[in-house]
Amino acid sequence: MISGKTTLIAHLGYPTETFKAPMIYNPYFEQAKIDAVVVPMGCEAGPYPALLKAVFSLANIRGALITMPHKVTTVALLDEASPAVKVAGSCNAVRRAPDGRLRGDLFDGEGFVRGVRRKGFRLEGARALVVGAGGVGSAIAASLAAAGVTKLSLFDARAESASELGRRLHAHYPALQVVTGSKDPAEHDLVVNATPLGMNESDPLPMDVSRIAPETYVGEVVMKKEMTPFLKAVQARGCRFQVGTDMLFEQIPAYLEFFGLPTTTPEALRGIARVDY
Repeated sequence: MISGKTTLIAHLGYPTETFKAPMIYNPYFEQAKIDAVVVPMGCEAGPYPALLKAVFSLANIRGALITMPHKVTTVALLDEASPAVKVAGSCNAVRRAPDGRLRGDLFDGEGFVRGVRRKGFRLEGARALVVGAGGVGSAIAASLAAAGVTKLSLFDARAESASELGRRLHAHYPALQVVTGSKDPAEHDLVVNATPLGMNESDPLPMDVSRIAPETYVGEVVMKKEMTPFLKAVQARGCRFQVGTDMLFEQIPAYLEFFGLPTTTPEALRGIARVDY
């Protein structure tokens, strides 16, 4: 029940049709009797900077979840950024400090890493490929570096995006081997689709699946469907994999703490979520 006392969490991105967070947060808030609600707010790139500032002029705003295509743009709009934001160059959570300053953090990568580890994959010493160096790909790459992978291959359709991410990673993790320019998944222990490819049926696969070894662990970030064409293809090769919503469930407890709300576990969230594909 939304009342005049309800605090708002804006879910900012475009398009909103693929948003899954409201179907997880809101059932949890209802069960836990937390007077807050996540509200999808569709905004294209042009008016987004002005909208973010306007949203945080609301008296009852608790914070904002940031998703595609605004994660990179948000960084320049912050007054204070976490170390993860600085390394990845993207942001997916914003809150207003008591002094009015906007503080940003990043949980995509942490959620992805928690999911991988929960499934028993050892990241220390692994060779990883991340295809897509936008907001979510940068976050995952930063968290993989912090988790101890020894080699990180980066690819993006915009070559400079991968190169810039590689430079930031090398500056913070000088012992990490960073390679850019190729999306060949061969000879990698972990490969990640961090692109939007898979949201539409006509999309090509993000990489050559025939080059993925059956023992490779595969991660997906697309959440429009649980089993994307990419995941179906790697499943047919015998690979272990992680669906897009796993990353979301794993990072929500950290989000709740960031927003100053009572937190919970991924298992509890899965039990009450009403995710629809």
